[in-house]
Amino acid sequence: MRLKKGFISSIFYGNYFYGICTVSLCIESNMQQGLPLNSILFYFLVYFGTIIYYNMAYLGEVSAPYDNERTQWYATNRKWVLLLQWIYITSCAIAGCYLMAKYFRNLHYISLSQFTLLIFAGIIAILYYGISLGKNIHFNVRDTGWIKPFIIGLVWATAVSYIPILWYEMEHGVHYAFSWFNLWFWGKNFMFISLLAILFDIKDYIADHNRKLKTFVVRIGLRKTIFYIIIPLALIGFISFMAFAFLREFHPVRILINCIPFIMLIIVSWSMQKKRSILFYLTIIDGLMVLKAACGIMGILLTPK
Repeated sequence: MRLKKGFISSIFYGNYFYGICTVSLCIESNMQQGLPLNSILFYFLVYFGTIIYYNMAYLGEVSAPYDNERTQWYATNRKWVLLLQWIYITSCAIAGCYLMAKYFRNLHYISLSQFTLLIFAGIIAILYYGISLGKNIHFNVRDTGWIKPFIIGLVWATAVSYIPILWYEMEHGVHYAFSWFNLWFWGKNFMFISLLAILFDIKDYIADHNRKLKTFVVRIGLRKTIFYIIIPLALIGFISFMAFAFLREFHPVRILINCIPFIMLIIVSWSMQKKRSILFYLTIIDGLMVLKAACGIMGILLTPK
């Protein structure tokens, strides 16, 4: 039992599940936008790049608060995680150099304008964990309170909706003409993941309140966050999807399957009125990303041609 619990903790606290979320959403992105899947090394970089990025924050923690199981886990396993972190960084560097050497000649297929959003999202991702601008000056976008969930949504949506297309251009040596459909798909991921980030802020309510960080939950309370923000925005997202699906003449099977994540998001939001463990947030809330990806993929595979 202890071994099983330790394995589960490693999967979720060690951010391996986040890697699964990223890869599954990237695969869904290619399929939903009518593109072939990228190479296995691309998904290798996406998976371990996600783990490296999220490990950075917790490896930087000095203390382990008694009320934070995740930070305690990192404090206990710090040496092992740090070793693996360097192994992942080295492996990604080798894979990245190989891919760049192989496809560098196709870099010109990605236009300068297409790099704009990627560079912007990359800067925001770096600022999320903060940079030091001086002895007593430290800036990170996590301290922006209610803006934080939308920053998370922007970075994730760009990573899973936009980067796979840019890599498709590199790998296949073609220029991809973006359309309003790509923008809509990016916006759908942006809003869905932003709502999950707002739900995740419920976990940090006490800490954010003590730090005077004005997240939605701190500003207006738990119930109002759920019933005035998350559920209404989820319903708006559901309605916009239905309108878009009818305009694009999606098959009924595809529509039905892609409705599931919206329904589950509302159900999970409703259940958040009770206090939950951190593993609940990591499995159920973040698991909605895997559910969304699975439904998007099944919607394509099960739709009659």
